Amino acid sequence: MTEHHKGDIVVPMARGTKRLSVALDHALLAEARRLTRSRSKRATIAKALEELVKLEHRKALAHAVGTGVFETTEAEFRSRRRRIHARR
Repeated sequence: MTEHHKGDIVVPMARGTKRLSVALDHALLAEARRLTRSRSKRATIAKALEELVKLEHRKALAHAVGTGVFETTEAEFRSRRRRIHARR
């Protein structure tokens, strides 16, 4: 962890993190915290960013299906996915 000094307060920060000031809709943030049962605003925002990245990756994958990017058919892809999920 690194430390960010703010006046006399030392705030521990994980590697790869940056401080950022943003204006957010408080009602939207409160609803997101309630729905995700997050303990903090930071955790809520981190979860939202993770979910956004997953969603965009899924969109890109869905868009690429049928374009020749994949060498497998959709049926083979679904079969492989079922086998992977069955192992969990």
